[in-house]
Amino acid sequence: MAEELTFKDLDLSPEVMDSLKKMGVKRPTTIQQKAIPLMMDNISVIAKAPTGTGKTFAFGIPIIEYLNLDSKMVQALILCPTRELALQITTELKGLARFIKGFRIASLIGGQSMRLQTERLQKNPQIIVATPGRLIDMVERRLVDISNIYTLVLDEADEMLKMGFISDIRKVMALTPKDKQIALFSATMPREIQNITWQFMQDAAEIDVMPKEEDHPDIDQFIIECPEKDKLNAIVNIMEKESLRKVIVFCNTKTTTSKVGDMLTAKGLSAKVLHGDIGQGARNKVMDQYRADKFDVLVATDVVARGIDVDDIEAIFNYDIPKENELYLHRIGRTARAGKSGKAFSLVAYLDRPRMEEIIRYTKVNPVPYETLKES
Repeated sequence: MAEELTFKDLDLSPEVMDSLKKMGVKRPTTIQQKAIPLMMDNISVIAKAPTGTGKTFAFGIPIIEYLNLDSKMVQALILCPTRELALQITTELKGLARFIKGFRIASLIGGQSMRLQTERLQKNPQIIVATPGRLIDMVERRLVDISNIYTLVLDEADEMLKMGFISDIRKVMALTPKDKQIALFSATMPREIQNITWQFMQDAAEIDVMPKEEDHPDIDQFIIECPEKDKLNAIVNIMEKESLRKVIVFCNTKTTTSKVGDMLTAKGLSAKVLHGDIGQGARNKVMDQYRADKFDVLVATDVVARGIDVDDIEAIFNYDIPKENELYLHRIGRTARAGKSGKAFSLVAYLDRPRMEEIIRYTKVNPVPYETLKES
């Protein structure tokens, strides 16, 4: 088995090392150990890796290390499927480059004023983080030039495919240099994504990362065995006993999400819901209120969870056990952000046990039974 690399082994600049230290990031995750050395050697990368395993730093660190801070050209372009993810990546890269003078980054996303984004571009960012539709629009208006980039990142490529961005991705490929470095990250590799890799990334290194519990080191994980009908009371009791204020409750369906939100409100907790039937404008409003501490409990489905990036979430609850194994790690990764610690509670009814046991085998997590409810 290969020896694990440390950030020191990766030969990073003092500025990036200082940023990692300030953020409390002590060791590289599996995807970071595999991707950073390859990308630093200017090798293109096809990475199959689930969300929540540290992908942003995996592509962000090599990009930042090789920026020409004196150049006015866009040097790196990061494409991602949603506005929320674009803003999250922008924030994380700003944190990584906080000690680098002259670092400039801009996000180009739908739902934000063209004028504001044009002003950002006039400051000559070295990195652009964009959703495909808005990027193509601004390229066609000649407001941004991507013809000289060194690195193109396609983050959550499978989600971009699902959202119908495949033709936009092909346009971007044609508008950027043939000899660019490409880093493609995707949780799954459907045929259309494979076609892109065959056409544009023939010499790329392939990385396949299984999620690992140690990639989320500061999360205490618990199992609460209780009947389905007692799950709501368990959440209320644990929040009280643990003095939890800012939490996310994950459900598998839109119907359950709405029901749980209503029941928590009836119990006197301030709760709001997010699921796929809620429009983007209303979704943004809920997230802005959550970040501003206007309510305590966010009840959400996995569909919208990708865009939830809030630094001070104290705990997550799995009201429903996720149907896909890697979603477990994605959910718990919403807490313990920015070097903070967090807690994850899974509410396991009798019928949930086989699913939970499979998650434990697959992810190698080791949640412990939660006993506090039995104390009085």
